[in-house]
Amino acid sequence: MTGVTVETGADHPAERGGERGGSGTAKHEALRQALSKMIDDGLAPHEALPSERELMQRFAVSRMTVRRAVERLAQEGRVYRIQGAGTFVADPATISKSLHLTSFSEDIRARRMVPGSRLLQLERTGADMACARDLFVEPGAPLVHIARLRLADDEPMCLENAWLPEAYVPGLVDQGEPDSLYQLLSRAGAAPESADQTIRATVLDSDQARLLEVPPHFPALLMQRITRDARGRAVERAESLYRADRYDFRVTVFRERRP
Repeated sequence: MTGVTVETGADHPAERGGERGGSGTAKHEALRQALSKMIDDGLAPHEALPSERELMQRFAVSRMTVRRAVERLAQEGRVYRIQGAGTFVADPATISKSLHLTSFSEDIRARRMVPGSRLLQLERTGADMACARDLFVEPGAPLVHIARLRLADDEPMCLENAWLPEAYVPGLVDQGEPDSLYQLLSRAGAAPESADQTIRATVLDSDQARLLEVPPHFPALLMQRITRDARGRAVERAESLYRADRYDFRVTVFRERRP
């Protein structure tokens, strides 16, 4: 890792005092940048990063610093971890979705790609029984429905349908497609904070496949989500259909300790 330096001093006291190096940059952030450069300089997809112990010795930092840096890289989709095996470079051809509540645009930017979208539909509608149940509104209550084809570096990646109570997005239909639904909800005092998500395998019908530029019956991942704000109000019902060859979901699981 020639040319990459993490400024160090007394490592553990610095961490307890805010984990700052001599330059004022948090040590875990400096290490994240160093590891990111290592990946950019030639580590291949699925190649292992050095072990925690090796990184601790090479950069003269603590285990906590290493783990925070690697956690950041995992959140950005640059690496993935296999319990008991180590940390590996993520394949940039695959968009990895963690269980953090993030938007499509945030996922794509984390992969150093440019997000985009093509508006398919934007309309006022009344809540059907499914939307009324999931959004806790009366049947027929005013909603906004937005359907978009989501892009990464101009390549079709996802078909997204979202239904939102119109009270949280007043004027959206007249204003046109927003840059970010989550930012729009935040400005309305309904910032997304949590969500219930269900993910299952499916295949694309001919219309969906045409939009995503793959053959009919191509494998896909269907994510259904109910998003809530800090007050527990349901602010979005969404269905996202991802190309299975370009998107995956990564989780870290732990074995339950039994008496």
